[in-house]
Amino acid sequence: MLEDHMPAVSAATTWPVAYPNGYAVVDVETTGLARDDRIISAAVYRLDARGEVEDHWYTLVNPERDPGPVWIHGLTSEALEGAPLFADVAEEFAARLADRVLVAHNAVFDWQMIAREYARARREAPVRQRLCTIALSKALDLPLPNHKLESLAAHFGVVQRRAHHALDDARVLAEAFRPSLHAAAQGGVRLPLHECLPLTEWADRPVPRIGQQAGGRGGHGGSGYGGYRATSWRPSRKRPACPYPNPGRYEEGKRLKQGMRVAFSGDTSVERELLEDRAAEAGLHVATSLSRLTSLLVTNDPESGTSKVLKARQYGTPVVDEAAFGQLLGDVEPASEQ
Repeated sequence: MLEDHMPAVSAATTWPVAYPNGYAVVDVETTGLARDDRIISAAVYRLDARGEVEDHWYTLVNPERDPGPVWIHGLTSEALEGAPLFADVAEEFAARLADRVLVAHNAVFDWQMIAREYARARREAPVRQRLCTIALSKALDLPLPNHKLESLAAHFGVVQRRAHHALDDARVLAEAFRPSLHAAAQGGVRLPLHECLPLTEWADRPVPRIGQQAGGRGGHGGSGYGGYRATSWRPSRKRPACPYPNPGRYEEGKRLKQGMRVAFSGDTSVERELLEDRAAEAGLHVATSLSRLTSLLVTNDPESGTSKVLKARQYGTPVVDEAAFGQLLGDVEPASEQ
């Protein structure tokens, strides 16, 4: 049971005064991972200062477009057609987030999706800080095989009932976050809090509206996610050439810069192709191999013996994990003027 895995904070242990007074554990399901993708369901578990559940909330959202990877989230155009628009639930959503730290698994993604939806609705999300549970598990040095939510849940004995359903994912994360928070408090660990800067304007590109499956297909075989298929095999895709010159290697503690060459190795919690697309959209050069010109290698298993990891060691190429890369993607420095 969960209680058996939760470190007890003794009465003699003073709760860290710098810790937040409340948390909003959030999960959103979306039509994809690109900048113009939309939220189709959202869930919030509100927790008090010590991680105890106060209440929870869930809603479907009509994205007014193709629902994307139905084979992942199970939400069809028909299921979403009568759902409220985001603008209709924005006030209630905001009430759940107000005066709390947003907690999510790969929090930069959830925050960016939420911030964009609020910008479309000409509002601002009342979120000032976020906490990524991937970053927290690393700060606690938890012995996890990877950074997937299911691995974090298994570590704390939390049973998942319905993966990729926003309400159940949020519940699982809330139950895993509580013992993580107590472990951090007991060990005097500084929480990995990051500032959230809301968007103030937004412009969408035309996309298929709800009821129109991308590529003219529907259901499980549809090509939602802008052409992604429900398969482990995919043909190689030719990306447009990166328009920016390579500024050199990434330096720890600094920002990524447009034009940097980024390579990926090993399993990722976000589908690789989608992660690569996010990098390309930020102005980075996605490299399929690693060379002396590579600016950064992204891998969740730096001790593996893959050829890219071995070459990174040989060339001295900087290495970061997926969670750190997700944080870096949120603030990529523009390329220098030529």
